[in-house]
Amino acid sequence: MAEAWLIELLKGIGRFFINPLVYWTILLLFIAGHRRIKQERMDYGVKIFDVFSEWKNTLGTSLISGLVISVITIGTGMVFSYEMILLLAIVTIILSITMRFSLLLPSYTIGLTFVILFILPLVLENQTIITDTELSLSAIDFTSIALLLGIMILVESILIHNVKRNATFPSIALSDRGAWVGQHRIKKLSLIPFFAMIPNGLIAPFAPWWPYFSIGEETYSVILIPFLIGFDYLAKGHFPVHAVQKISKFNTLLGIGILAIAAGSIFLPFLSIVAVILAIIGKEFLNYKYRVGDRLRRPFFGQLQDGLTIVGIIPATPAARLDIFIGETIVKVNGKRVATEEQFYKALQSTGAFFKLEILDDRGENRFVQGAFYEGDHHELGLLFASAPYRQKKSRISS
Repeated sequence: MAEAWLIELLKGIGRFFINPLVYWTILLLFIAGHRRIKQERMDYGVKIFDVFSEWKNTLGTSLISGLVISVITIGTGMVFSYEMILLLAIVTIILSITMRFSLLLPSYTIGLTFVILFILPLVLENQTIITDTELSLSAIDFTSIALLLGIMILVESILIHNVKRNATFPSIALSDRGAWVGQHRIKKLSLIPFFAMIPNGLIAPFAPWWPYFSIGEETYSVILIPFLIGFDYLAKGHFPVHAVQKISKFNTLLGIGILAIAAGSIFLPFLSIVAVILAIIGKEFLNYKYRVGDRLRRPFFGQLQDGLTIVGIIPATPAARLDIFIGETIVKVNGKRVATEEQFYKALQSTGAFFKLEILDDRGENRFVQGAFYEGDHHELGLLFASAPYRQKKSRISS
């Protein structure tokens, strides 16, 4: 038995590398990173984050989540069909072609896969073009798909919660009043690899209750499935940290609710459909409520009469080394009060290689930061503010 498991595990890992979604994810990250860098240069005249930053700091969460999901799927004996795995990859790739990470939420990828699998047999029964097919509702375990959906929504919540303060992506936009303000994109893309059971293989049932979620087969194999999760939230009226906390909190509640309903489908199969529909509607409702709430708020990174709010920090610059954070306000530079980017720059250059900043933190308390410029350091410490975008400044200079 141990030998059969080992052989199937190795075969399952091999199947991971022939799944087109793995290579599409790499290409997707590359394209998304280059598009973001182009926007960063248009806004600030400099690249802020590396090309694969949308994936950065997600590896640990994806591997641990994948391990936990693997224990659940194999331990309970969830058996997925080849059709489901292939269709999930196709749906994910099609949705990602739009380059909108917001469409790569489990509620949409798994939800749409579930809906297609549910209605496809009905469509095939009422057409004459395709006659050689054995696909039927009995060959698909909808309860397992619904349970996987609830689990992946919780993984999505963890990924959102783990977004760090200085790791969101800043940009510049016009406010409703025509002033330039800062905004942030809470944006990540992560590939979750997890093991699951598929029909036909060397593994035979080892207990009367296993596999619990089967599709009528007698032997099983193992496959390592790549599951892509992406999200993209705009924080213009919200402080990004508060937005992360709010979104992850309500998303967790949604995931727990969907998982509970999906578990109920073990006894009442129709609840799997209810779980998927509520997952899609619930995600749409939460996203709508967040967007409206953010739009109605006053821009968080607006221009102030006294001080400069830090919109972004370029990694590996003096500001990053000195633990300065986005959302804090610079009140004085080298003893001089500043309210514009030009004043900040002039005050910074007034003392040569050394600088001293007076900063207003989140609690409204003043603290002092001082340091020295080193060779190769960013001339403005690597701090980004809400001012006219670089593309506009450049066009003015050219004219």
